[in-house]
Amino acid sequence: MLDLVIIQPKTFWWDIDRNLEHLDDLISRNKFSSDVILLPEMFSTGFSMDVHSLAETTHGKAFRWMLSKAEQYNAAITGSIIYTENNKFYNRLFWINPDGKWFSYDKRHLFSMGKEDLYFEKGNQKLIVEYKGWRICPLICYDLRFPVWARNNHEYDLLIYIANWPAARTHVWNILLRARAIENQCFVAGINRVGMDGENINYIGESCVINSKGNLECGTYDSSEQIINCKINLKDLLDFRKKFPVLDDADF
Repeated sequence: MLDLVIIQPKTFWWDIDRNLEHLDDLISRNKFSSDVILLPEMFSTGFSMDVHSLAETTHGKAFRWMLSKAEQYNAAITGSIIYTENNKFYNRLFWINPDGKWFSYDKRHLFSMGKEDLYFEKGNQKLIVEYKGWRICPLICYDLRFPVWARNNHEYDLLIYIANWPAARTHVWNILLRARAIENQCFVAGINRVGMDGENINYIGESCVINSKGNLECGTYDSSEQIINCKINLKDLLDFRKKFPVLDDADF
């Protein structure tokens, strides 16, 4: 079993300190065991192109906060921040284990309609993390629309999408999460925020976990802040793959 804790927060526009303090409070309310704490895309700032003011490094507040939370709760933690390296900017996801070991993934598909491609460098390599017997592939928001990038060649068991996915396209969010779970024969976790951002874009969450048959394991259709606890069973997934080995017939 893997205990997932999805944090579905409101995000304060451009306010790193306030967001970290608020997330501290939300995470502290969780009364159940946790193996992985899941945060949305750009959890410390909101989905912003103000890279010169907001970008951080591994010496910055958001990354150091993630390190401390992983250690404090003895759980892996993941989410993305605006990151700078060698005078370039990335929408960079970090996965941090309780022992402080960490990995990163740069968003591959930049949202050109929001001009993300004009400010950020796109990634070129997927990340597969091995954690507590699971193989986990974390991706970011707009990546959800591109199935080829997520194609599962027997590589992973859990696919994660951390997002700032607007309310106007929630119907698409729910359909594509199920599609990715079915076609890749895996669990899919979608993590989204709520509230209004500084560009007057509204978010209503609908964070959830979908199983390999496309069914809802857990989630919420409430547009308020939520803490979602979900236990997922690797044996159930492996048994289904053995019974219905669709990946063996896939195109790679």
